[in-house]
Amino acid sequence: ETFDLLLPQSSPTSISLMRIFIQGGTVVNDDRQWRADVYCENGIIQAVGADIQCPEGATVVDATGKYVIPGGIDTHTHCQLPFMGTVAVDDFNHGTRAALAGGTTMLIDFVIPTKGNSLLEAYEQWRAWADAKVNCDYSFHVAVTWWSDQVSEEMGVLTREKGINSFKMFMAYKNVFQLGDEHLYHVFKRCKELGALAQVHAENGDVLHEGQKKLLALGVTGPEGHTLCRPEEVEAEATLRAITIADAVNTPLYIVHVMSKGAANVIADARRQGKRVYGEPIAAGLGVDGSHCWHHDWRHAAAYVMGPPLRPDPSVKTHLMNMLASGDLHTTGTDNCTFNADQKALGKDDFTKIPNGVNGIEDRMSIVWDKGVHSGVLTPCQYVKVTSTNAAKIFNVYPQKGRIDVGSDADIVIWNGDATRTISAKTHHHAVDFNIFEGMEVHGVAEVTISRGEIVYQNGQLNVKQGRGKFIPRKTHGPVFDGIDASDQQRLRSWAKVERQPYSGPVIQL
Repeated sequence: ETFDLLLPQSSPTSISLMRIFIQGGTVVNDDRQWRADVYCENGIIQAVGADIQCPEGATVVDATGKYVIPGGIDTHTHCQLPFMGTVAVDDFNHGTRAALAGGTTMLIDFVIPTKGNSLLEAYEQWRAWADAKVNCDYSFHVAVTWWSDQVSEEMGVLTREKGINSFKMFMAYKNVFQLGDEHLYHVFKRCKELGALAQVHAENGDVLHEGQKKLLALGVTGPEGHTLCRPEEVEAEATLRAITIADAVNTPLYIVHVMSKGAANVIADARRQGKRVYGEPIAAGLGVDGSHCWHHDWRHAAAYVMGPPLRPDPSVKTHLMNMLASGDLHTTGTDNCTFNADQKALGKDDFTKIPNGVNGIEDRMSIVWDKGVHSGVLTPCQYVKVTSTNAAKIFNVYPQKGRIDVGSDADIVIWNGDATRTISAKTHHHAVDFNIFEGMEVHGVAEVTISRGEIVYQNGQLNVKQGRGKFIPRKTHGPVFDGIDASDQQRLRSWAKVERQPYSGPVIQL
């Protein structure tokens, strides 16, 4: 067979026997790129090398002149999230269809229990929503929105029995998800005990809550109010505070959706001081800016409302991309959490009631290529690192994911770095009625997407079946914890008590 032939609809049996031979492409991993063929069978990469003999009966994919890259890993999505009185319209079917069409083969979504509710029950609910719908592999982070002995115990069960190795805490959304510093400390400590990575949404929730009230009192009710009440300093301060608390515990920390120069610089400064912190910008922050929130069309402006907000400063995009190139930031997610016009309209008279969220799953890989590689900021190897490999390493699914190598999962994209496409809500695979990148021409297109050893996207057409994706369990104590024990011992040595004679002088009476 050749790639140009129309492949039949796949059944579970044919998937298990699928043989794919990728010929003539340039394989790109995070550490090298070279001309090589790739042979996949039974969902696993079986051979990588120059001039491999094509096995009989294999489907041949001609990748001449193209890159052969690991499937993208989106570290931050919210499919069908119940939020702010409604539910995100991109469910696990639409979200994973959009992913595959854009060259992403794994999502890491979030289980977010409401305050006071069981983490385990929420996890089972999200699994039930996802398993029947996913078209590609996925995993979960779990949010900790309150603290108690029950939460601590359930975190243990999730890590030991459910394949969870990361927990997210909110420093914003006062009276809903927000945790105070004392509880953050306890959750970070529990994460360390379990070998799970602590994550934070870093904004000073108390300050922005007061800012919301002030702006509403001044009559500012539109989308611009959302950005005005959450200035860059609110994000930078919370980022520094979270890093300080995590460092006191001596546990690794991952900052989700880094949206400002200030927050990014705090992370870079902390890393230069030896602190174990990782930063995640998102497609929206790399591709557009927050000036849209001042647009005179309310629906257009509301479409860009997310938290932390997109910054009005147009140079933030370049700053964040440069920090991905320098290694000060590490992964790229999307925070994909989409709401249609009638849902955003819940906040038509009060910006605090606009459901927060934007799209990005389908367009992330192209945005990062266009703004990074095509612009000369990233090399192809760095591109693979920030769109796939770093995520696989940080969340401990490497080299199963994030690499083109023998034994790795056959999650592969044939990537045309020279091709262009114009992004539009009229053609995207999302359920949402708006695209924040509307009309943007980007370089870098996924021509073929291979997921679990099956061609699922080719010639602009998806060939998937809901439920074909699998939940990927992740083990604790991943590479981010390397050296933590030794660091603890060093701290203990520096904290040795001073041997001295007891004080024997007078003491005042209280």
